[in-house]
Amino acid sequence: MAAVGRALGEREAAHQAPLAEARKRCESLHALVGELLGSFHAASAAAGAPHLRVEVLPVRLDDKHVRAVEFEVRRGRFAGIVTVKSRGDVTFVGPFRSGKTEGPCRTFPWDAEPDIRRALGDFLEQFLEEAATP
Repeated sequence: MAAVGRALGEREAAHQAPLAEARKRCESLHALVGELLGSFHAASAAAGAPHLRVEVLPVRLDDKHVRAVEFEVRRGRFAGIVTVKSRGDVTFVGPFRSGKTEGPCRTFPWDAEPDIRRALGDFLEQFLEEAATP
């Protein structure tokens, strides 16, 4: 096992810096989503619906890609995932119901900041509409 760990560690070592950059970008998006959902929570509570709460889970290593990080937004069975890959792209997955096929997906290169922000707004709006529909 030590030999396998050494071999895999040596193979993946070259990806440490790009993965650190992906984490930095993912944490920035995570903070932005937290701010946006804070505004949503305040507005929905003021309008009489304080029960419309959405969780933002912590940034973690991606479940599918070893060289990516992700975080989820979740309300009940509804989920959406933001994935940032070390190869230089951001993907919004969902919204979808847990246990169902993930998707739809929209992917953008890191340098498409205006497109990422616009798509993030669309992604969250669609998520909130679906998650709040009985």
